[in-house]
Amino acid sequence: MADPVRKKPHLQAVREGNPGKRALDEGLQLPPGDLEEPDWQETFPTVKDRSRQAINRRAREVARREWRRVVPVLKHTAGLAAVDAAALQDYCICVARIDQCERDLSRHGLVMEGERGMQKNGSATIVSQYRAQYKIYLREFGLSPSARVGIKPPGDDDDDSDVFD
Repeated sequence: MADPVRKKPHLQAVREGNPGKRALDEGLQLPPGDLEEPDWQETFPTVKDRSRQAINRRAREVARREWRRVVPVLKHTAGLAAVDAAALQDYCICVARIDQCERDLSRHGLVMEGERGMQKNGSATIVSQYRAQYKIYLREFGLSPSARVGIKPPGDDDDDSDVFD
């Protein structure tokens, strides 16, 4: 038996456009919420090894900076709800890990001396995986130019049927 046709999520349909002008299912509407910045110390803890301490300290700062950069924008454009905090935290961790891998690649190069001679730096593989996830977050949160096409900020419509107004 064939799978039923799946509808696109509302925001995805809005982002991709609606050339057929069909009615869109707006899906679940959540009230906007205040997002508390996570304690980055829990994700990137202080450790005994001094070099790891510096790496985790920088990761905390990169994640903190990204959180503070995107949350105000997303509150305005996407109407973030409190339930979005975990996904947003994961996005910021992803950004911090990309920074960490890129710094490692800059320090040690793409190819390193290994047990069996020259070998690929493991950070090259890891950063590739984080960048793939990063692209997904950009689409989900509407943080890339192509993802923003057609998105209207919450409250930018003339419809008075919103239950949270």
